Amino acid sequence: MARARAVPVMSGRDLVRDVTCQQPYPWEGEAPQPQPAPLVVAYDYGIKRNILRCLSERGCRVLVVPATTPAEEVLALQPDGIFLSNGPGDPAAVAYAITQVRRLIGRKPLMGICLGHQILALALGAQTFKLKFGHHGGNQPIRDVRYERVLITAENHGFAVDPRTLPPALEVTHINLNDQTIEGMRHRELPIFSVQFHPEASPGPHDARYLFGEFLTAMRTGC
Repeated sequence: MARARAVPVMSGRDLVRDVTCQQPYPWEGEAPQPQPAPLVVAYDYGIKRNILRCLSERGCRVLVVPATTPAEEVLALQPDGIFLSNGPGDPAAVAYAITQVRRLIGRKPLMGICLGHQILALALGAQTFKLKFGHHGGNQPIRDVRYERVLITAENHGFAVDPRTLPPALEVTHINLNDQTIEGMRHRELPIFSVQFHPEASPGPHDARYLFGEFLTAMRTGC
């Protein structure tokens, strides 16, 4: 019990600096993409390799950059889209990431997963909170509000976006059926969306893989 009580609390801790890459690197997928392929710059907050595979499989070139990379440097790469990855810790403690994402809003299509979803919400003016019981496992039921269907998803997070603080510019797209927490959101006017769960999970449910296709569409059409 003493050892358990001595473990630091998660709230207020920036763990992203411990897991992010130190230098940018291109993701070398199994099938190299031709040069005209859309370029995705992915912020590494603790990114899972299967996210990179999912983007590559849909014909994207992917460049992974450290979590502290300034927005101006990312935009100078002329990406077609910007991805905000999963990662550990309290999203509110990753202030530098929130600042950079705020500078990217309205400049390029944005997609976020897990911590990236939370950071995007904070950048847009919402707040996050620590769940009493986190969501973990590969069988979380999620309601897709837009298509009125239920997805079985993989999840691993201890924080969530506070629905009471969601700005009018954002609409909820996914809801956890166990506790009604926000699992996805979309900007009403800009090509920006994110989800709390892991559509890339493998092995695991593949119900939400379509979201990578929607990101590709956003990059091609701007909506």
